[in-house]
Amino acid sequence: MPFVVPEPYCWDVSFMTFYDQIDEEHRSLFQGLFNCSKHRTNDLQLKALYDLFVVDLQAIMKNANYSELSQHCQIHDEFLGKLSKVHTPISDADIDYCKNWLVNHIKTVDFRYKGKL
Repeated sequence: MPFVVPEPYCWDVSFMTFYDQIDEEHRSLFQGLFNCSKHRTNDLQLKALYDLFVVDLQAIMKNANYSELSQHCQIHDEFLGKLSKVHTPISDADIDYCKNWLVNHIKTVDFRYKGKL
């Protein structure tokens, strides 16, 4: 069952992974999506935030020998592929997709690495 997307769209403690760097980057992703929902001409900021986050997270997972690294990378790659097709002005459907993806990804996929990194 999908999780509820918060409104206003912002990070809260229910998204906490208990890894400071990851939680801070998740906060930045939430803020970036919020900003893009208000300023529909800034798709590059959104793409850059996700690209940076994915590189950082995958390095953390690799250093920890996280057993689900390849599956996690594949999920990110699929999302980044979809994100690469987003262009300005960013549509409501694209914003909603990204918001839903991030909320549900953190609470289902990312929470699997709690205590393992």
